[in-house]
Parts: sequence; C-alpha cells; structure tokens
Amino acid sequence: MTMNLFNQFLSPTFLGLPLIAIALMAPCLLYPSPAPWWQSNRWMTLQNWFIGSFIKQIFSPINTKGHSWALLLATLMVFLITLNTLGLLPYTFTPTTQLSLNMAFAVPLWLATVIMGFRNSPTHALGHLLPEGTPTPLVPILIIIESISLLIRPLALGVRLTANLTAGHLLIQLVSSAAFSLLLSQTTAASLAVGLLLLLTILEIAVAMIQAYVFVLLLSLYLQENV
Repeated sequence: MTMNLFNQFLSPTFLGLPLIAIALMAPCLLYPSPAPWWQSNRWMTLQNWFIGSFIKQIFSPINTKGHSWALLLATLMVFLITLNTLGLLPYTFTPTTQLSLNMAFAVPLWLATVIMGFRNSPTHALGHLLPEGTPTPLVPILIIIESISLLIRPLALGVRLTANLTAGHLLIQLVSSAAFSLLLSQTTAASLAVGLLLLLTILEIAVAMIQAYVFVLLLSLYLQENV
C-alpha cells in the first residue's frame, strides 16, 4: 500500500527516457508569446492583467535596482502555477513534487540575491548577520545562528513547495481510493467521500497557486534585503 501511494511521485519514463522534460515544456505550449500581427483577445488581456498586477504588487516595496528581476520572477510565477495545477489532472505527473527540481529553482536564485547584496553593499549584507545593539558575549552565537538561517533559506523554499504539493496529492489519492472501495458496499459513505474529494480538489487548486506565489514572494523578500 505504501509503495502504491508514493508511486505517483516517480518520474515517468518511456523506453528508458525520463518524460519530466516534456512535463516542464507544457507551460511553454500553453502560454505562447504574442506576435506583432496578433489582435488582442480576452485570453491575452487577462494574462497581461494578471502579470502586470503581480509585478506591481511584488516590486512596489523593492528598490529600482531590483526591478530588473521582474521578468524573471513573473515568468517563474506563471511557470510554477501551471506545473502545479496541471499536476492535478488525472494520469499526469507533477514535476514540482520532486525536491531536486525545486532546489534547482531555489538555490541559484537565492545565491544570486546574496551575491548581488555582497557586490552592491558588503557592509549592509554583513550587517544582517549581527543585529544592532547585540551584547558582546552573544556576538559569536548570533553570527552562527544568522549564518545558518541564511544558508537554510533555499532548503526551506524547496521543502515547503515539495511538502505541500506532496501532502495534497496523497490526501486526494487516499480519499479517492476510499470512495472507490465504498462505492458498492456503502453508497452513502461513498457519496460523502466524493463530496470531500471535490472539496479537496478545489483546495489543492488554491494551494497550487498559493505555493507558487509564496515561493516567488519569499524570493522577492530576499531580493529586497540585498538591493
């Protein structure tokens, strides 16, 4: 039973070739870039409004030096939302349930913000490791604690996204398995399980969007500290 539950998180293969690359290309196929000869339609208008509102909300408290990250973070936001929501479809694979992939997103972007901070203002960047007014005996301990908290940030980003999506998928599989097994023997209990499954699906759609937003929001906060 345990193996059946977690088999859904294995990367699918075809003729020994991993299909995760195809799953990662799905957002590129769903969000084509508009050509100059295209006329504006409702889909493109909604897409542009969403991206514009997101950029305005995320980058309003950030210095103008960090506005060059707008395209990167907006693209990452749309990419993660698409991957997370497509993974809720039946017989699909969710790449963002893989910790290695989420760490591949988190570590380079976090490291880029840290390097930018040390390059632009080394004193200010080092000042985050020691709060102002710290008693002298506590200085070495606080430097170690703040250094660990700084280094653990990308791990927290990757684990948060992986754990939330994995837990949701497991809950949906458990409830759907219970509904299927009770379908013939206990119709009332099966109906309640189906209703719970619908509510869980709606909740997971919201979680898929919120977790993508939280991932990018935390990266923008790390960027705000270093620009």
